[in-house]
Amino acid sequence: MRAIFRACYARFRYCVTKEKYMSKVTLTFCAGKDRRLTWVRKDEDYVADFCLVSRRTLDDFEYKVFRYHFLLGADWRLCCRQMKIDRGTFFHAVYRVEQKLGWIFRDLEPYSLYPLDEYFGGTIRKAAPPSTPFVTELPKPPVAPPLLKIA
Repeated sequence: MRAIFRACYARFRYCVTKEKYMSKVTLTFCAGKDRRLTWVRKDEDYVADFCLVSRRTLDDFEYKVFRYHFLLGADWRLCCRQMKIDRGTFFHAVYRVEQKLGWIFRDLEPYSLYPLDEYFGGTIRKAAPPSTPFVTELPKPPVAPPLLKIA
């Protein structure tokens, strides 16, 4: 699960550090009843999903570790000094955060953040095709012979 988190975090860092003019808008299918196309910015959506899912999942202490270490990029010394904890407690918290978010990123419903190729590739998981309705053919009506014209 920690490897899943690290893969998602690496993609998050890539999306954040990429120049904004390189971000592109793509036309993708929107899963739902109508199956319409919609314009999306995948990189910005991924960054927002990564941050919001993390905030909703972690408790206060874990989110503080996540924010300082992963979002703000502080090393362990600065994090330990800011949060007034020892090194062991910090690293146990980091491993717990990675594992917890790895599970969530993989099992998130209806659209998970992992695997990344499905999130960014626009693959559509097709549901089973609807069964074709049973059609009964009606018997053809008898054709009457043409009327003869008497001249």
